[in-house]
Amino acid sequence: MTKAAQCAGVLILAGVFSVSASLSAQTPEFRAEGPMAVSASSYPFGAADHTRTPSDLKAVGYVEEEFLFSGVANVYDWPAPGPAVVRTAGAPYTTRVLVRRPADRVTFSGTVVVEMLNPSNLFDLNIGWAVSNAQFVRNGDAWVGITAKPVAIASLKAFNATRYGALSWANPLEANDPENCDTVARDSDRATENGLVWDINRHVGQWLRGRGANNPFTYGTTTGVHPVSRLYAWGYSQTGGYLYTYVNAIHPLDVKQLGKPLFDAYLIAVASGPSPIHQCAAPIPAGDPRRVIRDAGVPVVRVMSQSDYLPSTGARLPDSDTAPNLTRNYEISGSGHATPDELTDAAAADDIIKAGRAVPPMSCTEGPRSRFPSRIAFNAILQNLDLWVRKGTPPPKAEQITVVDGKPLLDRFGNVTGGVRSPFVDVPMSTWHGNSTGESFCRIAGHEKPFGAARLAELYPKPGDYAKAVEANVKALVAARFITAGDGDGLIAAARLVKSRPRR
Repeated sequence: MTKAAQCAGVLILAGVFSVSASLSAQTPEFRAEGPMAVSASSYPFGAADHTRTPSDLKAVGYVEEEFLFSGVANVYDWPAPGPAVVRTAGAPYTTRVLVRRPADRVTFSGTVVVEMLNPSNLFDLNIGWAVSNAQFVRNGDAWVGITAKPVAIASLKAFNATRYGALSWANPLEANDPENCDTVARDSDRATENGLVWDINRHVGQWLRGRGANNPFTYGTTTGVHPVSRLYAWGYSQTGGYLYTYVNAIHPLDVKQLGKPLFDAYLIAVASGPSPIHQCAAPIPAGDPRRVIRDAGVPVVRVMSQSDYLPSTGARLPDSDTAPNLTRNYEISGSGHATPDELTDAAAADDIIKAGRAVPPMSCTEGPRSRFPSRIAFNAILQNLDLWVRKGTPPPKAEQITVVDGKPLLDRFGNVTGGVRSPFVDVPMSTWHGNSTGESFCRIAGHEKPFGAARLAELYPKPGDYAKAVEANVKALVAARFITAGDGDGLIAAARLVKSRPRR
């Protein structure tokens, strides 16, 4: 593309944005096609009923729909703190969008959690849904997943070339263009461009807030109050890094072009800094002000696991209740970065293999991947974030995991102190480790070392002691808003099933 054409594309897109600022309909800038037909031989990759542990959305009043989403995106540069600037304009794309929502508008809360799907295993992982689907269903919230990297597009095409044949993240730069760098990361390709993700994410957000004919959240309405009242951006690990970049570089463009933020809040999980804004951009170095989130004007919550809090203590997000800095930093004691839920709710093993990818191992050198339920903390964090947005109620503040002289301060059971607590570390039956050894992502999967019978007898000498201790702990944490009432009831009920001393 010539520089003149790029400039013309910028002018065209500026005009489109001025038209689409009202978010009243789909624009020439983007469009959605669907929902796509589903059959026994053609269904979404990672569909809820085709996961490692299939789930029945209809049974909980939800539906799943898949769309092909196309548009014209910019590739950006981000040379200095502040909004990104256009590097290459007018790049056509087609990605896929997966929607899970209440079937009945009456039960829809108006909140949509938008997740850029994690591609770290080279295929889409719906980690946000995996971790917090119970909370979504309790609230009547919807979830939208966006395929967010070309490498995942390649997996989709391998999985079903007919269904996903139209998907494309083509690099708008020719191979001989000097701005098309000779070397890209191992999970990238010079023929595609990772940097299309920013406009894709914002286009999907605008689509969700609009009244396009096939927007599933209009529930068939064309007038009155729009059913979607809140959008929360959710990113985990690699896509958590994407949200760092989005908040600092793209969010200001949303505010300028739309007159207000597109997303009402950001939940950034297990990430410590921004991703490069395009695949030729160098990583942003330590100490660079672009690594620090400030002045977003909407709530931003950063969550870290026990797997990776220690090397990133310098990136802790200071707690603030004063606009424009509305921030919280949480570190979940006992949790692993690679959660057990992300694989349970991932595509079934046969579908992953059909997509040409390796099935992640469920065990590491030390044994099974950690079963620590980080969803308990995430559900409460999400509930508190929602209250912050809807009612202005600030979330509780938590201590960070205690670090002394660069090392964690451990209790007598070998568990970390401080951080977001739960009965798994306060009324323990195990020592929880955030790191393991072995293949794939074992380093951040973590593992558990159960206590022996002698220690359990020492801690809980009488029948019912364990259940009583769990109940007291849970009630205190529910009152402090670190556990939801629904999860608290479940934890107490599970503890009461232990009739005598807990045994492994």
